[in-house]
Formats: sequence, C-alpha cells, structure tokens
Amino acid sequence: MLRPPRPGGVRNPVWHALVTRAEHVEREAEGSVHDLPAWRRRTRGEHRWPVTISVIVAIVLQLRLPGQLSMHPLPTWLLPALEGGVLVALAIANPVRIERRGVFVRWVSIVLILLISGANAASAVLLIREIITGNAGGTAGPLLASGAAIWATNVIAFALWYWEFDRGGPVHRAHGTFQYLDFLFPQMTIEHMTPPDWEPRFVDYLYLSFTNATAFSPTDVMPLARWAKLTMLVQSAVSLSLGVLVIARAVNILPP
Repeated sequence: MLRPPRPGGVRNPVWHALVTRAEHVEREAEGSVHDLPAWRRRTRGEHRWPVTISVIVAIVLQLRLPGQLSMHPLPTWLLPALEGGVLVALAIANPVRIERRGVFVRWVSIVLILLISGANAASAVLLIREIITGNAGGTAGPLLASGAAIWATNVIAFALWYWEFDRGGPVHRAHGTFQYLDFLFPQMTIEHMTPPDWEPRFVDYLYLSFTNATAFSPTDVMPLARWAKLTMLVQSAVSLSLGVLVIARAVNILPP
C-alpha cells in the first residue's frame, strides 16, 4: 500500500507519478464532459408543475364534454377520477423535480397517459360518429366547443407521449444516458447559442405536439426515430379528421 511522503521527507517517485496520473485523468474527464453537447450532459431533473398543470387541464376538458361523448356504461367521472388519483401518486413520488424514477413509477406514468389518450380517443370516435350520422346537434356552438376540447386534450396527450419516450424519458434525459436522438430540436444544432445545461423539457414537447397538430407535419423539431415518425403521423391524422369534420358540420348547421 502506497502512502504519501511525510512532510520534509524525500519525495516518493512512485507516489508522485500516481498523483500526476490521477490529476491528468481528472482533467481529461472534465474536458470530456465539457466537450459533450448540452443535451448529453448531466443536469437536474425538470420541474413537475408544467406536466401537472397540463394533466389537470386535460382532466377538466374531459369533464366538460357532453355525456353522449363519454365511454358508456362507465360513469362520466370515473376515468377523470382515476387520472387524478394517478397524478397525485406521481406527484408524491417526485413532488418538485422529476429526478428519481423506478420501473414502477415509470409504468404508473404510462398508465396515466394511456387513460388520458384512451378516454380522449373514445370521445373523438363518438363525436365523429355523431357527425357522420347527423346526430351532432342543431347548433354549431356546442359542437365546436366539444371538438376544440377533444383537439386540445389530444395535443396534451401526444405531448405526454413524446415527453415520456424521447430518449428514455425525463430522468434518462437529465442523466444523459442515451446517446442517440429520437427528436432533433433546433437547440441541438446551434450549441453556441444554447445554454450549457439545455435539454428539452415538457414545454418543448407541448410545442412540438401543438405545431404538429396544426401544421399536420414537422416544423422545426425533426423526428428521427421510427416510433416518433409514426406517432406524429397518427396525431396528424387524428387532428386533420377532427378539424375537417367538426368545422364542415358546424358550417352546415350555422344559421343563414
């Protein structure tokens, strides 16, 4: 076992070489960290409140839908209540920042997204069926309100999917675990104009979902992974169907 030389004693060349090598390795490690792009560096987990607020908005929108657009024979309050309970459980697991996530917590988060997506998909199918069969009502206002609520919930649901699965989820992104990209954000290509600790947060995925739902195609965020391309394809198809059918039906029943 090597010991450091005593003060005033003869310098131990072996010990000096080991210390020098350790300092060199440490400098190389620091340099390699700074050489990594911003999105590959280890950062603190993102705040939970943007996700929580978005999920609450989705629950409120679902509760305000007419009864004929809910999943019968289930009570209209059942799925929103389940979503709220799962949201509380996730908030207890990571109350301030999303920094720790085991397999169980990740699956609970996926269940929450499935509940929101499933309930909204059922409402969209019921609304489209009522429009096609001519039972969507005699006034344009409620129809447009229902279509807008389903469309907005759809934007939130797909934002949650992108956020949850891009590079393994928020915790893996904070730890810089995954090397390859699923989505290419503009900040990843202009590092000299990007903060050194930048990484995509939920708001970035919400923006991605909104622009894809309105433009029906990628805008400034490019999908690279196949799952990302297919998911954006499905979202664009759903948004286009809702927009065309709801607006067309509302125009037909507007008073002259």
